[in-house]
Amino acid sequence: MKQPIALVFSTLSFLSACCVTAEAQSCLPKNGRLAIVGDSITEQKLYSKFIETYLLTAGGRSDVHVFQFGWGGETAGGFDARLRNDLATFKPDVVTLCYGMNDGAYRPYEEAVGKRYEDSMRSVLKKLTEDKIHVVVGTPGAVDSKYFSRIFPANLNAADSYNQSLAKLGEIGRKLAGEINGGFSDVHGPMMEAMVKAKAVYGEEYDVCGRDGVHPGANGHLAMAYAFLKGIGCDGNVGEITMDGGGKTTASKGHKVLTSTPWTAEIESERYPFCFDPDPKSSGSTRSILPYLPFNQDLNRFMLRVAQLSAAKAKVTWGQETREFTKAQLEAGINLAAEFAATPFDNAFAGVMNAVGTKQAYETMMIKGMISQFRGFNAEIEKDPELGTIFEALRKKLAANQMRLDGEIRTKMVPVKHTLTVTPL
Repeated sequence: MKQPIALVFSTLSFLSACCVTAEAQSCLPKNGRLAIVGDSITEQKLYSKFIETYLLTAGGRSDVHVFQFGWGGETAGGFDARLRNDLATFKPDVVTLCYGMNDGAYRPYEEAVGKRYEDSMRSVLKKLTEDKIHVVVGTPGAVDSKYFSRIFPANLNAADSYNQSLAKLGEIGRKLAGEINGGFSDVHGPMMEAMVKAKAVYGEEYDVCGRDGVHPGANGHLAMAYAFLKGIGCDGNVGEITMDGGGKTTASKGHKVLTSTPWTAEIESERYPFCFDPDPKSSGSTRSILPYLPFNQDLNRFMLRVAQLSAAKAKVTWGQETREFTKAQLEAGINLAAEFAATPFDNAFAGVMNAVGTKQAYETMMIKGMISQFRGFNAEIEKDPELGTIFEALRKKLAANQMRLDGEIRTKMVPVKHTLTVTPL
């Protein structure tokens, strides 16, 4: 990947971080309702699933309700046409938008392409702000440097060319977010940075944006979720446990100390760290992208701090795994979520994520198969109000089914008991 392009993405990441700071305290209100909106990449229901699962577990936001509105092949203009009809079913407080991949028309950037995208996004943002919905504008993602195979002029690399186009659309999105005092998520930058770094180690065959060059696997979707969670305003503080040799252990909110003896403590946690699949190298793995994405550092800090350790080193046992750390590391604090590949939360976390996946699959069917189609009957409803009453009853019934699935997610969010043992060496 050419350095000037990477520099553009780094600059966008910096600007995104500035926007995040401003939004961190206000984006998701108590009992907030978050709509995740976008094209076929959103309809893959991966980054949207990661976001919802994170908010409910690591984010400690069990009060929040999430609905994904992804639609394959869609542009910002397509969403503009269905916006009010479809969102009326959920009535969100916050909407994340991820358009631009299709708006860019898969060709080198042209002013006409940028204008069409800007005009469509302006119309979308106007409607959302009129309805008093807070918007987090996301940039489009990226295309894969090896697998994106669209044909461009012979003197241009296809992936480089289209990634430059996507970056320009991202700049437009940042401008529009500023105009409405909304949130902004630089999705493109983290994906590009992770792709460059990961391919340098794993090789070009390691796809970050999918084998079709456009639709990422779990690795690329984790980068997308990272960008939106930052834009939503998540602080990344999952929990903190402090132990000492006198047998005293304390834990932050969301975690309760059940028993504590010198260097051993049993904890019960309602708040989980985000958990990853075990494969360290596959492009279909969330874990494989972690060395090249600051997900754990920025969003997944489950810290253990150890005081009064007389030895120079100690072993820490958590669940079935044992790791060795220096006294200085333990005093400063180690991030359990980053240091331990297997965690006591893995099974419970998977149960929550699977339930989220089931609900989001229903949401796609509900919106694409039914709710969005109601728009075609507007003229008939004007002639026949009874028909409108039937549609409204159907809308409420579908929403009730969605909320039932939402409730089933909550049944999976059980407290997890786990034990930490520190063995001075």
